[in-house]
Amino acid sequence: AAAGIPILGTAFEAVDLAEDRERFGELCGRIGLSVPPWGIAGSKDEAVAAARRVGFPVLVRPSYVLGGRNMRVCFDEEAVTAAFRGGRVLVDRFLEGAVEIDVDALCDGEDTHVSAVMQHVEEAGVHSGDSSCVLPPTSLTPTELLEIRRAVRRLAPALGVVGLLNVQ
Repeated sequence: AAAGIPILGTAFEAVDLAEDRERFGELCGRIGLSVPPWGIAGSKDEAVAAARRVGFPVLVRPSYVLGGRNMRVCFDEEAVTAAFRGGRVLVDRFLEGAVEIDVDALCDGEDTHVSAVMQHVEEAGVHSGDSSCVLPPTSLTPTELLEIRRAVRRLAPALGVVGLLNVQ
């Protein structure tokens, strides 16, 4: 893009927006999507403070990473301190008993087609790359499925996706 070559599909800016928690959280607020409480920390003390503010249990993970490397569910301050490995980390409220959902969709920048809503077999917190999914989801109500589809249809064009999209 910097060299003036047209890029087909989703622009880097959209990927960066999806990966940058602060910007993504702001976007979700603008389009009316709720997210669990979260914080960002650059030190062990900041991580503990964020965990206190967010409320235990928390999920601690690197702040900008594709994949589930170095994710830890922490139930107390000692575990948060042990999970901090330097750099910036996300401290997300871990929703115990939650059902994790994967959604595959296709967006042309405006219209979004949701092709699959899948339910993880493992408990929430297991990285999707290490998890199995079932299709159709076994525990969602028709109302929950409709809300998931609506959320993805708002999110994809707001991000600027042109092409495939996976939402978890």
